[in-house]
Amino acid sequence: MIKNKQLAVSWLIGIMLFSTHWATAQQNNSLSIDTCLAMAKRNFPLIKQYGLIEKSKEYSIDNANKGYLPQFNIVGQATYQSAVTQIPISLPNMVIPTISKDQYRLYGEVSQPITDLFVVKDNKNLIESNMQVETQKVEVEIYKLRERINQLFFGILLIDEQLKQTDLLKKDIQSGIDKTNVAIQNGTATKSSVNILKAELLKANQRTIELKATRKGYAEMLSHFIGTAIDENTTLLKPAPQLVSNTINRPELKFYDLQKKTFDLQNKLITAKNLPRFSLFFQGGLGRPALNMLSNDVQGYYIGGLRLNWNLTGFYTYNKEKKILAVNQDFIDIQRETFLFNTNLNLRQQNSEITKVQELIETDSDIISLRESVKNTTKIQLENGTATTNDYLISVNAEDQARQNLILHEIQLLMAQYNYQTMSGN
Repeated sequence: MIKNKQLAVSWLIGIMLFSTHWATAQQNNSLSIDTCLAMAKRNFPLIKQYGLIEKSKEYSIDNANKGYLPQFNIVGQATYQSAVTQIPISLPNMVIPTISKDQYRLYGEVSQPITDLFVVKDNKNLIESNMQVETQKVEVEIYKLRERINQLFFGILLIDEQLKQTDLLKKDIQSGIDKTNVAIQNGTATKSSVNILKAELLKANQRTIELKATRKGYAEMLSHFIGTAIDENTTLLKPAPQLVSNTINRPELKFYDLQKKTFDLQNKLITAKNLPRFSLFFQGGLGRPALNMLSNDVQGYYIGGLRLNWNLTGFYTYNKEKKILAVNQDFIDIQRETFLFNTNLNLRQQNSEITKVQELIETDSDIISLRESVKNTTKIQLENGTATTNDYLISVNAEDQARQNLILHEIQLLMAQYNYQTMSGN
């Protein structure tokens, strides 16, 4: 008795483990469109640019930070001049030295910029802004994947639904074959009648072969995008209907905004580079003469203080540089306006498509009900010998076409809604 209970418990645990494993396998063997989009983004080769952009930003900012450090220079010169300073007097018992015409100097200088520290900060902001532009540019390119994934995903969904409907068609044809065989036995139908139905069944089988081959091609392309194998056992989950939004949130808009921000920072740098520059400096070295111009000996010396440097030649191009930036900003504004114009135009067209398909779906169900009623009536008449095989096939094909239209319109509606969301960036 105890052994029987232990055996029953073991069986129960085994069944539970198998069910859990089977459910997990089923769940893992299904894909949603959001999952496909996320996997495609991770698998796209362009995603590697994010890391390169980040590295480039780190190196560039690190170099910009060097502007906070003191600047070191070593300068050497040897000159010969045609004349030297002389004192045009003579004093008794005193020899006034004459400086040599060949003179030498070697010195080092360390300077600490003061006003340039603010320029360094602006340069770092410009580097950051440029890297944001490059990152957003990659984001714009990757976003284009959405449309291609939508086409492949909904294409497979449509084929899956068509395969299901083809199976229903084959069942209806097989039912007609069975009833025709009964009619042949009763002497109310001929063998040619059943052959017509069998030929139609073979055509339906050919249709299944064609659909499966097309699905395989779509699945291979989608697999290549997402980096995961998709076969005939992989189930694509039919997404829920989408509520369309008129708000445009495309990554291109952020791309335009970041470009304008970059021009604003460049404008600040143009102003900053034409301002006076102050720095602290210390200079020490050897010279003949050194600071004492009356000594012809090699001597050491040092000097330190505050230095002003103002390069006024920058004002030659100051106004034109500002105007060039203003023109570039106008270019960005035009590109943004053109993009919004085209996007709104596409959204209106897509919204019209959604409305049209919704209206078609409303009548599809009524058409299917009518076609199904005609088919069922014809099936009974075929069994009683009052309808021909061709009559039955006409009614079966008419119902099949009605159901195919509904399948097509339902997938078209979902695809139109997702395309609308993709176009609007939502």
